[in-house]
Amino acid sequence: MFAGHFGLAAAVKAKTPEVPLWALVISTQLLDVVFVPLFLAGVETMEPVGAGGYGESIIHADYSHSLLGALLISLLAGWIGGRLWGRRGGLVIAALAFSHWLLDLAVHRTDMPILPGNTGDLPLLGFGLWTSASASIAVEAILLAVGFFLYTRSIVGAKGVKSNRGIRFAAIGTMGGLLVLSLLADVLGIG
Repeated sequence: MFAGHFGLAAAVKAKTPEVPLWALVISTQLLDVVFVPLFLAGVETMEPVGAGGYGESIIHADYSHSLLGALLISLLAGWIGGRLWGRRGGLVIAALAFSHWLLDLAVHRTDMPILPGNTGDLPLLGFGLWTSASASIAVEAILLAVGFFLYTRSIVGAKGVKSNRGIRFAAIGTMGGLLVLSLLADVLGIG
């Protein structure tokens, strides 16, 4: 659900002009940023299910995507964000980082532990929206559309950007294109 996370970042940018868009995007993907080196080191793994297409993996992200791990990563990101963009910016960064876990909870199969390393062998979480590709694609498309709409409204009404229509339309077009490409990449299993 990379695209859905990006859509959320675009939506939040509309209400949080003090935090750069790149920081919001990274925040929504921060759990996956932590996942990558752990995956490359063999600490966390992915197991294909079915044909291995869109959403057809069980992801054993027992540290980066555990509930406690996500909370700790989010708190650290929020603390850094607060130092860079003030208290409100830090809270937004923390909330966006944790939103990744919440959105993943909706789409993942039951593969998300509560404690890092699945300590205590507690029940794994996940509502399994990925088991219906059409439903999960629809949810991502809605997140993208809402994010794009709110981002577009904020750009059109932005002070300082109003005077230059070219920059305004370039920003809107670039964001729209990137959001659509991220959804296509998700659906086609690229990246």
